[in-house]
Amino acid sequence: MVDVQGTVADGFEPVREAFERNFDERGEVGAAVAVHHEGRLVVDLWAGEAEADRPGRPWQRETAQVIRSAGKGPAAGVLLLLHQRGQLDLDAPVSTYWPQFRTAGKDGALVRHLLTHRAGVPALDRPLTVPEALDGTSGPAAVAAQRPQWTPGEDHGYHAQTFSWLLSELVLRATGRTLGRWFAQEVAGPLGLDLWFGLPEAQLHRTGRIAPVPAPPPPPSQGLRARPKKSVADAYRDPESLTSRAFGAIEAAADENDPGYLAAVLPASNAVATARSLSRYYAALTGPVDGRPPLFARATLTAARSVESEGPDRVLVVNTRFGHGYMLHGPSCPLLGPGSFGHPGRGGCLGFADPEAAVGFGYVTNGLQRSVTADPRAQTLVRALRGCLT
Repeated sequence: MVDVQGTVADGFEPVREAFERNFDERGEVGAAVAVHHEGRLVVDLWAGEAEADRPGRPWQRETAQVIRSAGKGPAAGVLLLLHQRGQLDLDAPVSTYWPQFRTAGKDGALVRHLLTHRAGVPALDRPLTVPEALDGTSGPAAVAAQRPQWTPGEDHGYHAQTFSWLLSELVLRATGRTLGRWFAQEVAGPLGLDLWFGLPEAQLHRTGRIAPVPAPPPPPSQGLRARPKKSVADAYRDPESLTSRAFGAIEAAADENDPGYLAAVLPASNAVATARSLSRYYAALTGPVDGRPPLFARATLTAARSVESEGPDRVLVVNTRFGHGYMLHGPSCPLLGPGSFGHPGRGGCLGFADPEAAVGFGYVTNGLQRSVTADPRAQTLVRALRGCLT
């Protein structure tokens, strides 16, 4: 049995039990989970290997991990906070801040369309090389020049990779700071978060290594269920599909453990965080933490979790639900309850807030399994937490 480290408050022991079962039954290699309730850290657990492909270094209390698309939530929070402060208008055309973006039929694209996956540029006609993806200029230039797949605002489809360059360039144009620097100075620093967009070299030694790991087969009862007519996995296997092109906006898979990759600012895919800080971030959005007032004002919270995009997703194929930058609770992304909002990371990670339950949740893993929005390990933890609160 895995040696689970950390603490749980009275009443939250089922989360620890679920965390242990993930190692015993669901192929977990190294992971951490944290929960804040009413501003207090009530679950703080970690276990396993820090390096999924190199056994021998145990996961420590301060181990941080690449969280892939789970970073999209904190990145979206930057734009919402700029809007809250009057520095960015969600209803303004993107070209108000970024004139080059109006080309190729995108003159009607609004700032809110970038956050709600309605901008129409989830894929590029020419995928970027890895060096181009990381250089901070080629990505924004490519999405600015790209002709949209649909008229911006008229449909939605997950901007898996291009979300990085859309948000990064908009923040840079609006503030003169990179998204990573703005987040570090305005959010992570004041809250004491170990959550970075652009990992500092001094923190590299804390970071675990991610790697694909096999998932156990589903229970027999699940195996007997009829498969949907088309799944995101099916679409991803078709190299001509919008799904495959969206996830493949970078022409070759980057080495996600490479220090150069980790140092770049790619909000859609390479944020690095501890579970504790991911949970604390979400707790701080909606309630007081250590005496600090919530980051989001009431109107900003409403924008984060009000449905802006719903229905068949042109990239993920299944029905999805988005607020401004955040995935919302639903069949394709089950969270704690109807008011929850957050973001999963492909392969397993998950962070979210539930204002009604006064919960912030963070789960990070280095064992990448074949999941996109509803990883079985994360869902096991969410179900256990739900039971603790009812």
